[in-house]
Amino acid sequence: MADKFFPACWLVVFVSALLWSVWQPVSYFIWLLEVAPALIGMLVLLATYRNFPLTRLLYALILLHMIILMIGGHYTYAEMPLFNQMKDMFGWSRNYYDRVGHFAQGFVPAMIAREILIRKAVVRGHAWLFFIVLCICLAISASYELIEWWVSVATGEKADAFLGTQGDVWDTQWDMFLALCGAVVSQLWLGKRHQRAIEFLRTSPGV
Repeated sequence: MADKFFPACWLVVFVSALLWSVWQPVSYFIWLLEVAPALIGMLVLLATYRNFPLTRLLYALILLHMIILMIGGHYTYAEMPLFNQMKDMFGWSRNYYDRVGHFAQGFVPAMIAREILIRKAVVRGHAWLFFIVLCICLAISASYELIEWWVSVATGEKADAFLGTQGDVWDTQWDMFLALCGAVVSQLWLGKRHQRAIEFLRTSPGV
């Protein structure tokens, strides 16, 4: 019964979060830059749902990542209210919500890459799978940093909030490092559960 309503519930949460996010954000330009990956991801999920449905676990993780992006798009990563409060409470030098976003940028794509590699039988052996997933996640993170750089160069000060360095000269390196950490943690923490989810999908008569 839960499987029957899962797609509808997923869609309701996505649309609700999207509508909230787009309602009076700090900047519609920054909102579009930050939320674009979620919108593109949604189109990909819709296009592949029938021919290559994913595990419920992965759909849930992708939705969580999309919500993180939408929150960042609404407030900007440097001004997320909860993390501003934590900044004041703990005496942090910056708003660390962007660190959450970049950790998720490794955590969730690692599961996406892992599922595709396993189901398409691209890699054999757990060690090679683990390593290649890490490489893919680092490549995604580095590509995103390049995109941030190009957008910043093209638009100037308009993209400062999108770049989100908050005065940290090592921000790019931190972003990639946290994506790497996310990829490591997700594989170690969710690897066995993910494998069971893949096996369940293989034996299930339908999505």
